[in-house]
Parts: sequence; C-alpha cells; structure tokens
Amino acid sequence: MSEERTLLTQTVRDLVAKHAGPEAVRAAMDSARGYDEALWTMLCEQVGVAALVVPEEHGGAGGELADAAAVMAELGRNLVPTPLLGTTLAELALLASEDPDADALEQLAAGAVIGAVVFDPDYVLNGDTAEIVVAANDGELQRWTSFDTDALSTMDPTRRLAKVQATDTVALGTDPGLADIALLLLAAEQIGAATRALELTVEYTKERVQFGRPIGSFQALKHRMADLYVKVQTAGAVVDEAIADPSATSAALAHVMATEAFRDVVGEAIQLHGGIAITAEHDIQLYFKRAHGSSHLLVTPAEALRTLETEVFASAAAHT
Repeated sequence: MSEERTLLTQTVRDLVAKHAGPEAVRAAMDSARGYDEALWTMLCEQVGVAALVVPEEHGGAGGELADAAAVMAELGRNLVPTPLLGTTLAELALLASEDPDADALEQLAAGAVIGAVVFDPDYVLNGDTAEIVVAANDGELQRWTSFDTDALSTMDPTRRLAKVQATDTVALGTDPGLADIALLLLAAEQIGAATRALELTVEYTKERVQFGRPIGSFQALKHRMADLYVKVQTAGAVVDEAIADPSATSAALAHVMATEAFRDVVGEAIQLHGGIAITAEHDIQLYFKRAHGSSHLLVTPAEALRTLETEVFASAAAHT
C-alpha cells in the first residue's frame, strides 16, 4: 500500500473511531436518511472520500479505484452507513459518458448530492436519498432525470435500500462494467467487516470463561480462530489483486471469496458469543445481518460462481 493510501486509510479510521462507534451507528441507521449526515460531511470535506475516483478537472482527487476500496474497507469495519458506494458508482457512470456532466460530478465529488446506480430497480442502494440516479442495463447507461422512490424494510438495518422507478430518462452511453466495479468495492467492504468481526470474536474469547478458563485458551478454539484469520487474509489478497486488475472474472472471484470469508467469520462469531450474539443490543448480530445482506445485494455467490464456470470452460475450449 502506498504512503498516500496508508494515510488515507488511517485518517478514515481515526474519524470513524471518533464519530462512528456502535451507538452512533445505531443512531445513523435509524435516522431519516439512513446515515449520519454530519459524519458524511466530515468524510467529504476533511478526507475527500466522495472525490477519490473523480478526475481533478471535475473537482475530484484524481485517485484510483483502490483508494475508494480502501475507504470502503475502513467504513465496513464499523458497519458505518454512508452513501459512498452508490455515489462512487454514479460518478464512474457519468465519467463513462462522452460528455460528462461537469456540474453533477463536482457536486457528487463534494458530497453535496448523493448518487445511486440501478442494477435492479427493486433494490437500489440509497435509492430514496439519491439526487443523481444512473441505470446500467444490457451494456448501456441511462441517467434517470426523473424518478419515484419507495424506501424498503431490509434485514440489514445498516444498509439503506429503496425501490426506484424511472419517469424520465436520458441515454448516457456504454456501460464500462459498473456491476463488476460494484462487486469489487463491496468485496473490499466485506473484508473490512470480516476483519473487525473476527477481532471482536477473538477479544470475546479472551473474556468469556468456561470451566474456570477463558475459552480462548482452549486449543480447539485457537485453531478455529487461526483458520478464520487465514481465510480472511487470503480473501483480502484476492480482492486486492482483483481491484488492481478489474474484470468480470476477477470481480466474481473476489465476490465469492469475500462473501465466504465474511459468512464463515460471522457464523463462528455467533457460535462463540453464545445467546447474547442474537440480541438486538449486541454488535455481532449487525455483522451477521450485513454479511447475509451483502451476499445478495448485487449477485449471489452462486451466480458469481457460474460466471467463473463460464470463464473456465471458455478458456479450456480455447486451448483445445
């Protein structure tokens, strides 16, 4: 990781630690817009998180996809609800146009307006809070200049979803593969959340006492924690490599690996925390809900595996 990206990561982590603890996250997810507007403003003004993928000539930071992914991972650690994913994807969609809307990009980069990209109109991330909406369908992009929204009740309360219906649209151009980029950013977020969920579980096993000893001292649990650590680190490496070289295949692989790692960590976390893990007051149940919600947010792991299967067969056929 470059020095600049390391600094970016640490700055976001410090802000989150100060302003997005468990109580703040719960307040944000129950708020009218589903996120902490004051924190979002700080992230945009002090760190420039919404400007990372926007070129400097459009008011952005001229960064890389990996910069946005690093921020997504940090926000994922604490399950911080923000409109960053949808806004970043909307920016990339506008940039794919032959004549990008400079004013819209500048507002998105500043965090002054929220963006959303529609892959499935029945489940749009931050769809009811977005001012700029772009739809990706059959390889083409459309900007929805007028639309109706309806907020949805979701299993994961930290993830705001809505049904969005277009009433007026304008063609933008060719889709540069936004669904794949969305999978990569989501995978980065999942790795951040899985890492933190594992940390919380390890900490708890050092405190929970059974048979007169902390359960974390039992050899069997040490092995289970070590196995999960390796799984998360391996998945993280796959995600980093995929972000460095995005494609439909690398995105599918990153999604499968990140989803499985996050799922396995929270499954073990529920078991080791015992009955308190499923109470509304405990943080682990939020990680559990985020893991399962994320696995179905864009495509399921099974659908991603079919993409990989198709690629394998196509590659084998090309070499016969």
